[in-house]
Amino acid sequence: VQLQASGGGLVQAGESLALSCAVSGRALRNIYAVGWFRQAPGKEREFVAVINWTGITKHYGDSVKGRFTISRDDEQNMVYLQMNSLQPEDTAVYYCAARSFGIDTRNSDYEYDYTYEFWGQGTLVTVSS
Repeated sequence: VQLQASGGGLVQAGESLALSCAVSGRALRNIYAVGWFRQAPGKEREFVAVINWTGITKHYGDSVKGRFTISRDDEQNMVYLQMNSLQPEDTAVYYCAARSFGIDTRNSDYEYDYTYEFWGQGTLVTVSS
């Protein structure tokens, strides 16, 4: 499975940006969960959002809830991250990742990057104040 994130760029605080993750090597409907993570300079990688294979179950990191929306298009083999009301603290390299098992609502292991087997190369988002 290969993933390629794109859509990053420079925006001002309060603006929006949409990231895309192109998935290849396996049909998206056969990938149980796809997530977005981000890593700011000097900080650890942080969970942003995840969507399961049905597209129904979604979870978000506390810092992005209400501002970011994850979605998927199985026909296009794409996963998207719509980011609204961006703030300077959202500045980071954003990665999409996939794993071959789903989301268990009894625990939050989807927040841990080591549970994802496949990673894209990352796209830089810079938010100026």
